[in-house]
Amino acid sequence: MLTKNDLDQLKSKAIPQELIEKQLQQFQTGFAYSPLQKAATVGDGIISTTTEEENTFIEQYNAAVKEGLDTIKFVPASGAATRMFKALFEFIQSDKNKQAELIKEKPYSDFIARIKDFAFIDDLEALLKKDINPNNISADEARLIIEKILLPDGLNYGKLPKGLLRFHKQAQAVFTPVEEHLKEAAQYASNGTEGKVHFTVSPEHHDLFKNQLKLGRQAIEQQNGISFKVDFSFQKQSTDTIAVNPDNTPFRQEDDSLLFRPAGHGALIENLNDLQAELIFVKNIDNVIPEYLLPETVKYKKLLAGILLDKKEKVFEILNELDSTASGTIENTINKGVDFLCTELQMDQAIFDALSNDEKVALIKDKLNRPVRICGMVKNEGEPGGGPFWVKQADGSSSLQIVEGAQIDPNDAEQQSILKSSTHFNPVDLVCYTKDYKGNKFDLRQFVDPDTGFISEKTQNGRALKALELPGLWNGAMAHWLTFFVEVPVSTFNPVKTVMDLLRPQHQPE
Repeated sequence: MLTKNDLDQLKSKAIPQELIEKQLQQFQTGFAYSPLQKAATVGDGIISTTTEEENTFIEQYNAAVKEGLDTIKFVPASGAATRMFKALFEFIQSDKNKQAELIKEKPYSDFIARIKDFAFIDDLEALLKKDINPNNISADEARLIIEKILLPDGLNYGKLPKGLLRFHKQAQAVFTPVEEHLKEAAQYASNGTEGKVHFTVSPEHHDLFKNQLKLGRQAIEQQNGISFKVDFSFQKQSTDTIAVNPDNTPFRQEDDSLLFRPAGHGALIENLNDLQAELIFVKNIDNVIPEYLLPETVKYKKLLAGILLDKKEKVFEILNELDSTASGTIENTINKGVDFLCTELQMDQAIFDALSNDEKVALIKDKLNRPVRICGMVKNEGEPGGGPFWVKQADGSSSLQIVEGAQIDPNDAEQQSILKSSTHFNPVDLVCYTKDYKGNKFDLRQFVDPDTGFISEKTQNGRALKALELPGLWNGAMAHWLTFFVEVPVSTFNPVKTVMDLLRPQHQPE
């Protein structure tokens, strides 16, 4: 199927031919659904902590930072905020008669009534060269206001990334998510003198992010008495996936070249893999709050980090003992490893009964010598997001996984029943440890489950196509990590999925 020009195109993007052939095969075969065993719940896959335990874990993390633990905050921030303004785009694309009706209905009536409560109001009024009176706005005026918010001759919020939108107002200052993430990092991802934050951004937005940092960074550094090291990276072209026609043949553009598309946030495992820090906090760009609400978020971020260090140290102790204990006296260490796997990961004791000591050691090392992640889980109150489940593995064992609804067979009544029994969901609140017990950096790409991607239907210039998304960053891209789930309060999850979310109390001034 591939021509010489196709192969040249692959070479320019650093994509191996074998990988494209595999992707084309995946379009043919599709992806298997995740075989759920049961929902992870508190006491059965989700850890719940007492106040005393929380204090102990937080102190463990604080002590490790003082001793030189290298930390960084990783924030996926690529892509434009277009979906955040879906309803507003629909309004300005409607005819005038329809707009006259819509302006009386939610969410548009609420949007106009509370227009003064958005942090971008001063910029908007400066563009309009007048004060907005929300009590007396016609449909025509509403259209003009919305156009000035969304379009390039105004604030251009419809094309800018979320990280650069004005989310919060504090006194006379306004802040974007970029600055809010720095404020957070100062509290839990710094050693008291330096904090490190890494943003993944789109190349076309890189300069805009750097310019925003120049505006707000210095004040945050002075306020917290630290300096920031801020890095950026782009989603690698080598992670783009080939698009196909509905009949699964390669989709060709007008110039006969192949069409490649960004493969979703799962491609960012490459960017995460490039980081050298020991402990990495992962949080989405739009999950931020004003500074006055930070204390609880900081507390639970440190709690997750402390639990991570506690689990990691127990694992490292077992692995080090397996290396250093003489074969004649290794029984106790083997038992410690088996007990950890059966207690923490619900492995079946019977799996070990028929194995020799050497085989047991090999299995324990295989299961434990992996990157470690702690995932915060909040009670499900109807927000979208992947859920925590015990999932059956190919070797018959179970593992904790974050699974999206689309990964669960819609025609299997038992699987759908397990889905409905889920009590919690994942707010993308992760703490990761990416070095092994000997201090070597793991190659995170070796722990991806390639069979957990998915296929979606898209269009390109009016033509139908099928796109392939890689396993999600916190789903299949971390499928073979050592995983633990911890219950955290919903107050730590404050995403901005639509512009109306900015009107929620947690995004408004104190």
